[in-house]
Amino acid sequence: MWPLYAAGFTTAFGAHGIAANLGGHSRGAVTSLMVLGGLLALYDGAEVLLKPVFGTLADRIGARPVLLGGLVAFAAASALYVVANSPGWLWAARLGQGAAASAFSPSASALVARLNPAAKRGRAFGSYGFCKSIGYTLGPLLGGVLVWAGGLRLLFVVLAVLGAAVAVWAALAVPVVPPLPKARQTVLDLARRLADPAFLAPTGALAAATAALSVGVGFLPVSGRAAGLGTVATGAAVSVLAACAAVVQPRAGRALDEGRLTARGGMGGGLLLTAVGLGCAMLPGLTGVLVGAAVIGAGTGLITPLGFAALAASTPTERLGQTMGAAELGRELGDAGGPLLVAAVASLTTLTHGYAVLAVLLAAGSVLGLTHRSRA
Repeated sequence: MWPLYAAGFTTAFGAHGIAANLGGHSRGAVTSLMVLGGLLALYDGAEVLLKPVFGTLADRIGARPVLLGGLVAFAAASALYVVANSPGWLWAARLGQGAAASAFSPSASALVARLNPAAKRGRAFGSYGFCKSIGYTLGPLLGGVLVWAGGLRLLFVVLAVLGAAVAVWAALAVPVVPPLPKARQTVLDLARRLADPAFLAPTGALAAATAALSVGVGFLPVSGRAAGLGTVATGAAVSVLAACAAVVQPRAGRALDEGRLTARGGMGGGLLLTAVGLGCAMLPGLTGVLVGAAVIGAGTGLITPLGFAALAASTPTERLGQTMGAAELGRELGDAGGPLLVAAVASLTTLTHGYAVLAVLLAAGSVLGLTHRSRA
């Protein structure tokens, strides 16, 4: 399992490590905010378009070849910028990294489900999410140190080595999991399966959690600066958010496996807890920022492993790759939609109102989920 966890760490570290350092340490390549926005969007844009495609491919030829091919492509795309070291090739390298992550990320999720019995999937997805959270936490910090020591090129060197090392490790340690025979699926069959509440409810919860996480990472520092806090305090708030999410995920997965928590109840509680965290972020000063970060992190950490475990439990084994790719697409849309919603509301009113709108939406989702459960 550890090479799969390392693959999750790789995509998170690669996404945030470079994104956090493009604006301040790549003056030759980033000549305007529009250029910076384009470079940031390349990685996520490739994932939105390609994750469902590679998820379906993993079901057809096996998740392990897609995992290994994606890791090798990630290393090659990173090495491309190391060799070329020019602003133009930075765009190609970033696009290649996003396309490669689109291959090995859903394949790793599918293998986590395939290689674990249903009774242990909660803990497995909790550990997988823990490693991704560590990647999100260390990306800006360690990436900043590497860029300070050797420029953006050194960071790409480390990412190339990391991708190659994880690929070799996975080739040696991850067993061959052959694709399973499956009945022919039409576009209508796929639409019906993706419209089923068993898919929509966990995917919607995952998208909401990712939206709240992105809002916390992006806007809590803004709230801190408005309250007169320094960069150390605002950086600590983001670290608290990521650390709480990392700590909660394995415990939530373990509680699911042991029957102390249900997937639907846990996701509903996680949405409500995340909404409370956004409400705390509306409080002024350091208290609001830190408490909001901690509660948002705990809520999103509760949702993530339960959502993936619920998807794995409700999906035919031969379609796991396709389901995980579609669910990852939902998360990417939440990752983009949450900050856009809060920013739009804040531009018309205040950032506090932006937090409030997202909190109300998450609380409404929790109430709808619990209501549907009681009716069932």
